[in-house]
Amino acid sequence: MRKKKYNFYMIFAIVLSVLLFITSVFLLYQIFTLNMLPTKLLVPISIVVLLLDVIFIVLLNFFLQGNVSRFFFIALAVVVGFTYSCGGFYLMKTSSMFNEVTNTSGKIKNTVAVLVLNDSNYKDLQDIENKTVGVLAAIDSYGTNKSLDDIDKEGVSIEKKEFSSVKEMAVGLYESQVDAVILNETYIPNVSEDSELDWDFQATTKIIHETVFYTEKGNTAKSVDDITEHAFNILISGNDTYGTLDTVSRSDVNMLLTVNPTTGTILMTSIPRDYYVTTECEAQYGCQAGAMDKLTHTGVHGIETTQATLENLLGIDINYTFRVNFSSLVDIVDALGGIEVTVEPGYAVPNLLHGNGRGVTEGVNQLDGELALAYSRERYAYEEGDRQRVKNQQQVLMGIIDKATSPTIITNYASLMDALSGAFETNMSTQEIQELVQFQLNDSPSWKFEQYSLDGTGSTEFCAELGNNAYVMIPDQNTVNLATKKIQAVIDGQSADSVNSIEPVQNDETTE
Repeated sequence: MRKKKYNFYMIFAIVLSVLLFITSVFLLYQIFTLNMLPTKLLVPISIVVLLLDVIFIVLLNFFLQGNVSRFFFIALAVVVGFTYSCGGFYLMKTSSMFNEVTNTSGKIKNTVAVLVLNDSNYKDLQDIENKTVGVLAAIDSYGTNKSLDDIDKEGVSIEKKEFSSVKEMAVGLYESQVDAVILNETYIPNVSEDSELDWDFQATTKIIHETVFYTEKGNTAKSVDDITEHAFNILISGNDTYGTLDTVSRSDVNMLLTVNPTTGTILMTSIPRDYYVTTECEAQYGCQAGAMDKLTHTGVHGIETTQATLENLLGIDINYTFRVNFSSLVDIVDALGGIEVTVEPGYAVPNLLHGNGRGVTEGVNQLDGELALAYSRERYAYEEGDRQRVKNQQQVLMGIIDKATSPTIITNYASLMDALSGAFETNMSTQEIQELVQFQLNDSPSWKFEQYSLDGTGSTEFCAELGNNAYVMIPDQNTVNLATKKIQAVIDGQSADSVNSIEPVQNDETTE
């Protein structure tokens, strides 16, 4: 009987030893695959894992005699094996997340809609046979032609009526000048938010047909030689949409991060969404290159258009881009367990516009994802308008960084990896991200954050993507030039705070 028990224990010990060895190999494989640990950590961790394997295998199979000692070390081996498995699983999720967000191959989805009024009897393309359809004469001509080709392939004949602006076409539909309109869906929020219209375009129209086509992603990184030694600029672009990142839309957040890993300095430079700028882009997909427009509208033609426009404005190179949207921010903040922001006296907002009845108070505030998004979007509650909004956005970014680099991140690690997967996309390579993480773990730099925001004056000017006048912010060239100097100072190894003034520039009184 005793021999049978001994044989059973030996079989169990061998099986447990094999499982322990397999889980340790799985863990080490994921560690080496992820390639983020510096050598000073990688070697000791590998040695400790292998030594634990040897100790447990030898003890379980050759030295343990008493039942108590056997039970204790079996339980301990199970705990260690479970820890190996969890560690390997989390590292595998991390590797998968980085591969997903750094994958810049693929295409951008574009959707052009045929819209009619809700109270009309039109339900599909056949219902608008021989009807008058509004089209834009110059705006998004590429998308409009795609839709017209699609309608023609369906065997539907229509009469076209051209309009010079999105607003004019919306009015034409409402006043029955046309029976339907063709409009890229990224433009719908622009019309719906037009304060001069007496109705909500999005709420009073319905889509009876969609044309979907794909354009190539043209967002190539301008990589530095060594990302742990050379300074670089990152553009963070926040699109004003929910859901996935496979479509483009207006760029609601525009922030530059200038990172100098040698000095440990990070400069956050915010540019207001309504900044009136010269659009720089490739015109093959309908972008109006050289036209004056709000910065936010450049996002409609992809982050590469926003990047080129800001490079032209500031006279700098932007090395990398990060693109997120509303869903990204909500998911990331919630996965972190919320963030903290401090609201200065006089800037409390009891009821944020997008806060669903919630707001922020003076002092320290705990924000969940939805409240962080509402705080980042708020501008109407402040006398400074968009100027204060960009400061709020900087606060939220700082809150995310503080929480993500705190020890409490371990408790939310799995949910954070799930939130990050598909939550943003970047043209920074996986290898460059790995090198930055290794640098952080190896050198533990104490990062110093500096902040700056561009400024200007409100005006009403012609916006090319709308085809009519709208509120814009005319750039204060002094703040633009100062931003360029501050960015260069950080790149050169100095503090942005060391650049406080430049020779004043007289802004033009008129805008062409």
